Amino acid sequence: MNKTELIDQIAVSADISKAAANRAIDAFINVIKETMKKGDTLTLVGFGSFAVSTRAARNGRNPRTGEVIKIKKTRVPKFRPGKTLKEAVN
Repeated sequence: MNKTELIDQIAVSADISKAAANRAIDAFINVIKETMKKGDTLTLVGFGSFAVSTRAARNGRNPRTGEVIKIKKTRVPKFRPGKTLKEAVN
């Protein structure tokens, strides 16, 4: 499912216009981004948690040359599904 299909589904399910569904999805995504940018966690009980994790700096290897390179530490987004979501999938 892509974003357009998601907008269509939400519009039908919530009995709202596609434009309103699009604004709601965009707002939701922006809230998640801003929360994670601050380093906070967003938890939706039963659905899951969006959080930021930090990967430590480490040495890697260039696959072409075999040369050792330094990889900087970085922050990465993580999603942990909730119990209800896990049960719904299985």
